Amino acid sequence: MQETSSAQYILQQYIAASGGARYQSSIRNAYAMGKVKMLASEYETATKVTKNRNSSRAAETGGFVLWQMMPDMWYVELAVGGSKVHAGSNGKLVWRHTPWLGAHAAKGPVRPLRRALQGLDPRTTATMFSDARCIGEKQINGEDCFVLKLCADPSTLKARSDGPAEIIRHVLFGYFSQRTGLLVHMEDSHLTRIQSTGGDAVYWETTINSVLDDYRPVEGMMIAHSGRSVVTLFRFGETAMSHTKTRMEEAWIIEEVAFNVPGLSLDCFIPPADIMCGSVSEACELPQERGKSMAGSNRNKVAALEKPQGKGDNIIWRVEV
Repeated sequence: MQETSSAQYILQQYIAASGGARYQSSIRNAYAMGKVKMLASEYETATKVTKNRNSSRAAETGGFVLWQMMPDMWYVELAVGGSKVHAGSNGKLVWRHTPWLGAHAAKGPVRPLRRALQGLDPRTTATMFSDARCIGEKQINGEDCFVLKLCADPSTLKARSDGPAEIIRHVLFGYFSQRTGLLVHMEDSHLTRIQSTGGDAVYWETTINSVLDDYRPVEGMMIAHSGRSVVTLFRFGETAMSHTKTRMEEAWIIEEVAFNVPGLSLDCFIPPADIMCGSVSEACELPQERGKSMAGSNRNKVAALEKPQGKGDNIIWRVEV
């Protein structure tokens, strides 16, 4: 009970620091545009580590555009390094379109877009953490923070799993500055178990760490205008020496933000006409066999990459939202 009441107090301070509940409730829709830059990647096996740190000139750059209509409709376009991803929610269905999977629906209940939670949508962030527990304090980049922990319930995990792919755990940590009350760091972790027919189970752990920075007021709302995210994709389970680990890093900046944009209609959030009739779970988007694409897993993945066979250590960025 004390952990829950402490979390509610922290969220009240966060809402007040972000612009206040009264102003946030007056927002009907929102728009944001920004740039992303892929800074580094790392691919590790039991016997070898391949690192690729891009110079400022060689780094893959791109941009994204995000539209939202409260409470749970959103649409985003993101393009980096020659790949373009679309994703959206009409309030009933989450869908995405990627070059490697085409258009398809996401399995399970509607969820908010993670990129919007990175300092762009305080109201949705506060709502999402409303069932969280305060588990203590921690210093992040010299800032004393309260830590809120949110775990997906078993029924949600089951709804997002499919066939041999089972999402075992999804945990979200939010770090709220004791000085400003704002969200300054977020950690998102999935653990997925894939059982092959007649074989051993393989586990995939996906972790996304995001730092939110440069908060500035926009029309009365405090918005994070820059940040950095690190994605780690860890595969293990067959034998002791068969693990792989992929690490990717991106930096992002926000160039434009606007609220209550005139003319934004429900038509902007209609799913594509060619969307698959069947849905695809997050777990099933994980690569199922060794040596094949290392494409990303979750709809909230910042980035994913592919490491083709027979091409040395070249790394191709494949970006998800």
